[in-house]
Amino acid sequence: MITGDIKNRIDTLWDAFWTGGITNSITILEQMTYLFFMKMLDDAQLKKEATASVFGVEISDPVFGKDMWHNPDTDKDVPYETLRWNVFKNYEPTKMFNVVRNDVFPFIKNLNNSSSSSYSKFMKDAVFMIQNPRTLLKVIEGIDDLDMNNRDAMGDVYEYVLGKMAASGTNGQFRTPRHIIRMMVELMKPTLKDVICDPAMGSAGFIVESAKYVQEVYKQELLKKENTQHFKKGMFHGFDTDSTMLRIGAMNLMLHGADDPDISYQDSLSADNTDTDKYTLCLANPPFAGSVDKEIISKSLSAIAPTTKTELLFVALFIRMLQLGGRCASIVPDGVLFGNSKAHKAVRKELVDKHRLQAVISMPSGVFQPYSGVSTAILIFTKTNAGGTDKVWFYDMKADGYSLDQKRTEVTENDIPDVISRFHNLAAEETRTRKEQSFLVPVEEIREKDYDLSMNKYKEIEREVVEYEQPDIILGRIDTLQSQITEALAEFREKYM
Repeated sequence: MITGDIKNRIDTLWDAFWTGGITNSITILEQMTYLFFMKMLDDAQLKKEATASVFGVEISDPVFGKDMWHNPDTDKDVPYETLRWNVFKNYEPTKMFNVVRNDVFPFIKNLNNSSSSSYSKFMKDAVFMIQNPRTLLKVIEGIDDLDMNNRDAMGDVYEYVLGKMAASGTNGQFRTPRHIIRMMVELMKPTLKDVICDPAMGSAGFIVESAKYVQEVYKQELLKKENTQHFKKGMFHGFDTDSTMLRIGAMNLMLHGADDPDISYQDSLSADNTDTDKYTLCLANPPFAGSVDKEIISKSLSAIAPTTKTELLFVALFIRMLQLGGRCASIVPDGVLFGNSKAHKAVRKELVDKHRLQAVISMPSGVFQPYSGVSTAILIFTKTNAGGTDKVWFYDMKADGYSLDQKRTEVTENDIPDVISRFHNLAAEETRTRKEQSFLVPVEEIREKDYDLSMNKYKEIEREVVEYEQPDIILGRIDTLQSQITEALAEFREKYM
């Protein structure tokens, strides 16, 4: 969540771009990201160098070598030292501008020399658009003041810039708050054996958070060569139709150790996407603000969800993409849970009868403020192709640690730890009643309710009996009050008039 000092600093950076003639929001985001990346690369190596110095060893796989880097754009050799943030930030403005534009930017574009890598694929068309030394100086000074060691800086910038973009309210592209992403990752507990996909990846928030989780939980196992190779190249997959977001996502993943993820420019719902039975885990918040052209929709998706609504088609896509036994946690709008159309019912019936629907977690409508007040839920299911739904767990999440207004300030009320704890101990939920915040519902009852998955359909509302006084008693009290008012008025007139 971007608040306070960080917000003010990024506002200052934003103003610097505007003053420098760059007014397109997505361009500002992109240019900021390049510079953030330059700083984060150097910060990461400075940490490695400090650790190596303590142990008296050389650092392994340095980004910046000791000697020279050959710049393919100028066909000249450049000292690695001059490419480092902590060095060029101290140059006078004109020299700094020339070094960053002519050497450092080509360096990050060519950082991964494999032309087939996701990073190289999306960086090859990148353009450095800052046009003058003064603007660059202001931006570098602003970024240098930011402490990015413990935060996903690109995600923070993306979240805030989207708040300034009109598109955030019309095309469904609003960012999932990081604490919600983390909750979903902890619900699913990805392992080193997983093959993870987000077919609507944006800046790769779900994939990055999954990578961070695996690095935290499987730190020792990642020392093994085969696990490292899988983590770097085979574990993470993502698609999007926005090349800028793909570029940002590729840089984001690279910074978190996934050097060559499978990231592609692709309309996930079209016939061009043929992924079937491929992934073990899908995590996503797909766009659900409209519909797509019927002509481009994959027939395999229409077979499950006969509709053009994206929120239903993506659920069908998850089912198709997952391997048997594969799991999915996806955010959906509330309409998916209770919509009456043929397609809505077909998708819910598919999840309940042909696979194993495990949980429906209703989230408060303010979770996506200030971008949207839409009510959403998280669906969690496992692909079986043979049913298996026994009881579905419902949770009514009322607080996520932030106020549910547009300001989204931190508050003490937070159901997220309880959601995670209870989901991983569903046996204990057997004794919960329908009056509580979470409970289990047998699949037979869901079928009886025409596959309605809205929690209110099953929740038992506790009503208190309120007893009122008899009308004659109430009228007597009113008469007494009226007499007292009349007497007071008469006394007032006698005394003052």
